[in-house]
Amino acid sequence: MGYCVKCGTKLKEDDKFCPKCGAPVAKTTTEEISVSADKLIENVKALLHEGNVTRIIVKDEKGKVLLEIPATIGVIGVVLAPWLAALGAVAALATNCKIVVEKRE
Repeated sequence: MGYCVKCGTKLKEDDKFCPKCGAPVAKTTTEEISVSADKLIENVKALLHEGNVTRIIVKDEKGKVLLEIPATIGVIGVVLAPWLAALGAVAALATNCKIVVEKRE
């Protein structure tokens, strides 16, 4: 399942249009990256600057979701600051993390 890139509504797997705003649903791919905690913030910043990322999920080594960042947050730098502070706290707690990246095709 993904999220609408226009309004952020959660979408079903077979949706072709957003049920809330009517925007066409773009195809997305998911990629998982394993990183050490000290490289976590650097990797997330680099992913957000790519531009085609719709969502970033940070998980611990057991697969538990620690933080989920919607892509619309990455567009605005001022709003990004609290997310990066939260990432710093996550990095302090975990030794190894998995970053799940959802991208538009």
